[in-house]
Amino acid sequence: MLIVCLLICHAAGALGSVFTFTAIPLWYSTLILPSFAPPNWIFGPVWTLLYTLMGVALFMVWRTRGGSVEKGRSRKFGLWFFGIQLALNALWSILFFGLQNPLYGLIDIVLLLISILITLIYFARVNKKASYLLIPYLLWVAFATALNGMIVLLN
Repeated sequence: MLIVCLLICHAAGALGSVFTFTAIPLWYSTLILPSFAPPNWIFGPVWTLLYTLMGVALFMVWRTRGGSVEKGRSRKFGLWFFGIQLALNALWSILFFGLQNPLYGLIDIVLLLISILITLIYFARVNKKASYLLIPYLLWVAFATALNGMIVLLN
């Protein structure tokens, strides 16, 4: 089941990368970027690590059974919000890079950030260690939200 959880998360990343790779040299490179924009090469390794952490966190919550009714409810909602945030994650690449629309991307990434936070809260009620694995993801998406917002303002 761990492999399935990892594959689910990395599949979302692979879907997003289909829209990203072609847009970077042709469109993204023409944008005015803020001074804090990282070099393009950093995104691949960071996202690979984040999708792996997300997959492990998903597995940890998925395999947690038993406990109180509240814990069971938190597990259910946590898994639902995990799915929502994963869909929003993949959608961001489609909107930002595929449609070449930073504003639509910004709207999506704000919703993504909120859904990650909700997922993290529910995961913490089920398995604290799983929620800790989502903290780097939350921080990176918060940074990406600021980057996306600045790109909207500068372009």
